[in-house]
Order: sequence, then C-alpha cells, then structure tokens
Amino acid sequence: MATQMTQRWNPDAYAEHARFVSDLGAPVVDLLDPQPGERILDLGCGDGALTERLQKAGCDVVAIDSSPEQVWAALQRRLDARVIDAVELPFDTEFDAVFSNAVLHWIRDADRLLRGVWTALKPGGRFVAELGGAGCVASIREAFTAALGKRNIDSDTVDPWYFPTAEEYRAKLETCGFSVDSIQQFPRPTPLAGDVNHWLEVFAQSFLNAVPAYDRKPLLQEVRVELKPRLCNADGVWVIDYVRLRFAARRQAATPDF
Repeated sequence: MATQMTQRWNPDAYAEHARFVSDLGAPVVDLLDPQPGERILDLGCGDGALTERLQKAGCDVVAIDSSPEQVWAALQRRLDARVIDAVELPFDTEFDAVFSNAVLHWIRDADRLLRGVWTALKPGGRFVAELGGAGCVASIREAFTAALGKRNIDSDTVDPWYFPTAEEYRAKLETCGFSVDSIQQFPRPTPLAGDVNHWLEVFAQSFLNAVPAYDRKPLLQEVRVELKPRLCNADGVWVIDYVRLRFAARRQAATPDF
C-alpha cells in the first residue's frame, strides 16, 4: 500500500485480518482483462496476492508498494516487487496497463499520482483501479472524530484517507489526460471474520497514533463501543460500511498540460 507515514503494514496481521481486500479485488482484475504478454504495473501491490494472479495470466508484472514489509511478502511469492512510492513513479511509457486495488484512497495528492500513472503508460494504455468512494467507512470516521474531539484533536489532521465521488475522480482523470471508459460508485458492506478491533488496528493507525501510547487502548475501546450498534449485526458479525469507486480509463495520446 502507498500510505501516510503513520501507517505501517504488518504482512502477518494483514494476511490474518485483511485478506478480504485481495479476495474482493477479483472483479477489478476481470475489468482489467489482462492479456498474455502485456506489461502491467501493479500499483500498491501489498503482499502480492493479486499480482500473482496477473502473473499467472501470462503478464509481465512489476509490483510496487511503499511498504518494505509488504514488498518483502510479495518477494516470497517470487514476484518482481519493488519499494517505490506511488507518487514518485520512475517509469516512462513502459506499461500496457496500470492496475490498482484498494490503494488510491490512501493517496491524498491524487493529481500527482495520476500524472505519474499517465507517464508510466504507453499511449492508449489502460488504467484500471478500485478505491474507496465518498461515504466509505463513514461510521468509523465519525466515531474517531468524536473520540479525538474529546481529546482536543482535530481528526481531519490525522485522517489518512481520500474518498472522492465518481464525478470528482472522473474530472481528475480527464484533466490528467485520460479518457474514462467506465466509472461507478457503489456500497459494499463487508462482513469481518473477527472483531472490529483487528480492522481498526490494521487500517486506522493514523487515528490511534494521534494519542499517546497509554491512551490508544482506551481510544480503541471507546470507538468500538460507539460503532457496535451501527456496525455489529444481530448475529454478532461486524460489517464495515465500505463504499467502492471502480473505474477503467485510457491514456490519451495528447500530452496534458501538467
């Protein structure tokens, strides 16, 4: 994942508590429709689960992630994985397609990201991705806003996520030289296999790290109590209020005015 500095990824915890991220990424791979022999950049590869699927489709895949720990996990799958920040792409007209799943909402400088993707693609190359859309994990953000507010901390200063509307992201893509083939935003309530605390410890570190170490467990429990009536169903299953934004775009030949 490409993330804020306060977010660290533990491959073991990710595999145990966040495997649903790559499991639910299969439709994005289908939208990409990878063809044998294509050179593809997997932007924010994580531990390489979806990269491996692209490689098995016969593609020449370069996998990048800003997390050395996740890249190490991807290397164990014998992938071409590299530690590269998504907003500092070093590639020039090299790829037939750029693929990304559950990463772009971690990157607040979307314009810089999109300029780098445009440059990395060959003319006509595809950019297919899914990210969080407007309203994603709204209950969790609201719970942290309230809990941190009691501690005189403005949650906006530590919120790591950028969840745009389809209209907003389409405009950014077009401004950065892409034609948009499709873009859709949709709710995807996602049940967890375990307790919401595991999800929060994996994905919400920026909020938790906003308080001193001694206050993190109290903050975590306070947020859990707030979330339980909203996200825990009658069967005791936690269901995260995800909203997804999925698109397919192409690099236009004309150079945009960066």
